[in-house]
Amino acid sequence: MNEQLPVPATGIATTQDIQSLPHNIEAEQQLLGAILSSNDVLDRVDDLIKPDHFHDPVHRAIFSMAQARIAKGLATDATTLKNFVADIAGLKDLGGGEYLLRLQLSAIATSAARDYAQLIHDLAVRRELIALGQRVSDRARTMRDDIAPDEQIVEAETELFNLVSSGTTNRGFQSFLSALYDAVNNANAAYNRGGKLAGVSTGLTDMDRMLGGLHKSDLLILAGRPSMGKTSLATNIAFNVAKAWKRGRRDDGSEGTVDGGVVGFFSLEMSAAQLAQRVLSEAAEIPSELIRKGDLTEAEFERYLHAARDLERCPLYIDDTPALPIGQVAARARRLKRSPGGLDLLIVDYLQLLRGSGRSENRVNEISEITQGLKAIAKELDIPVIALSQLSRQVESREDKRPQLSDLRESGSIEQDADVVMFVYRGEYYKEREKPGEDNLEAMAKWQQDMDALHGKAEVIIGKQRHGPVGTIELSFEGRFTRFGNLVKPWQQDADPGY
Repeated sequence: MNEQLPVPATGIATTQDIQSLPHNIEAEQQLLGAILSSNDVLDRVDDLIKPDHFHDPVHRAIFSMAQARIAKGLATDATTLKNFVADIAGLKDLGGGEYLLRLQLSAIATSAARDYAQLIHDLAVRRELIALGQRVSDRARTMRDDIAPDEQIVEAETELFNLVSSGTTNRGFQSFLSALYDAVNNANAAYNRGGKLAGVSTGLTDMDRMLGGLHKSDLLILAGRPSMGKTSLATNIAFNVAKAWKRGRRDDGSEGTVDGGVVGFFSLEMSAAQLAQRVLSEAAEIPSELIRKGDLTEAEFERYLHAARDLERCPLYIDDTPALPIGQVAARARRLKRSPGGLDLLIVDYLQLLRGSGRSENRVNEISEITQGLKAIAKELDIPVIALSQLSRQVESREDKRPQLSDLRESGSIEQDADVVMFVYRGEYYKEREKPGEDNLEAMAKWQQDMDALHGKAEVIIGKQRHGPVGTIELSFEGRFTRFGNLVKPWQQDADPGY
């Protein structure tokens, strides 16, 4: 039976709205009819369609009621629904319970339900795009001192991305065979690398060996007390990754990054010029304080300019906007990801300087919102995200100043959300402050011996690694150039001079 159904006259607002906004009443009727004919149909479309996707309010109400009953395991058809739909506004004009029976009997093929659901979903997205455009226009016309145009752009971009995300369906369960196929492909790719890194190289050999490189979708926390060198290490990694960047054809045939990566650096504490100066100091091997003072010889200045020219093409992008909300960090990262060069690594210096949405009741909840947001960015953009973090002062009260996971400041969510937690520690910094008096020769000799052993060395302590070992990485540190590097071990000096 394929009876012509009445077209509801009730729309979002007026008959004119129904005619002007994209919609397909017949597709909505066919989907509802298929669900009433066979409740199993709902399982095939439940991840794609929601009540709000229906253009007609009557259909929206019928779908909501049917969805609720089926979720409870109750048989749902025109007969069982008949006694529960009397209060739906507009249904009486269509024939009341008789309309439900017509929907059920007019369903052409339940096998096409997914196609109808996709059409309804797509039309709903188009309507929301129209509504979003209207909201953007209305906001732009409203002159307010407390909302800058840039903020309106970010807000519109965020809404647009949320709309895009709503179109992605959940993967749901997958067969073990499918999971096995992915696992074998990953193992094959690792085997073909011949022992090479799975992730992006940091440029620091021992760190790469411990981490396996920087992995996509991972959130890495780099924490430490002030003056330990968090920003210096993050800057070194950013510079190493950007310097090694190469674009070409990947193994899967697509064009993109084949080595190194495009780096986005949110510097909330330091200006872009100051950050660039650090990079140049390292590249030119000129102490940063001399650059700052302008106390350079002609040869050093030439070396400085030569390093600047070499770095012109480094894909390192710096955003030094202070006190950014986590929503804007996500929006700006997405924008860079969509650019022709893409985005392969994101660094945030540092997370305590970010702001939440403003809805959190206290700072602990706000930090939790921020770390969850950073992890979401890593997964959404499929890139590693390194976020720097301050440590609490309780480190200073211990005899052993090496930091621990419990020292993470303000929220346990930092440890919880992170895939990797690393601490920067320089024993030389603390030992220098223990210098004894000049009259105590024995203590001075012991102190000098300890200083010599610690000089130019740093530790990166991996306190948590979700998919790998924990432990300590020893690095070299040249304070003059704020540069971390590979530390040559005594047994490597003769065996591997190029280490």
